Amino acid sequence: MAENKTRATDASVLTFIDSIEHKQRSADALVLLDIFTEVTQQKAVMWGESIIGFGAYTYQTADGKKHQSLRAGFSPRKQNLALYIMVGFSSLEAKLLGLGKFKTGKSCLYINKLSDVDQGVLRDIIELSFDEMATKYPQ
Repeated sequence: MAENKTRATDASVLTFIDSIEHKQRSADALVLLDIFTEVTQQKAVMWGESIIGFGAYTYQTADGKKHQSLRAGFSPRKQNLALYIMVGFSSLEAKLLGLGKFKTGKSCLYINKLSDVDQGVLRDIIELSFDEMATKYPQ
């Protein structure tokens, strides 16, 4: 299997969260840790230096190489919280209407702080994405 630049490590998730200087971002990361753990029923694992991931899946690129990535996760970045919603957002449009204040990228949901969003809707989005990934990439 080819190695991705970002891969699972043995680093401590709690030590990483404790090292976050921005107090609100650190507090939000602890809440997200609880949400993702509860929703995915997976243990949190550091992926690279700054991504907290839950579960993993293997995919194959056009050149035939196999890679592994996280099924779901988040990164408490300096400017925002980046949540990795690996299925993208086309199947989640209805849920996003009730989420609150956010931005999206291809498979990233960007939130400034958790108080900007409805946490119940956020849980639903994480669960729907995680379940869809499990269907697409069973292991």
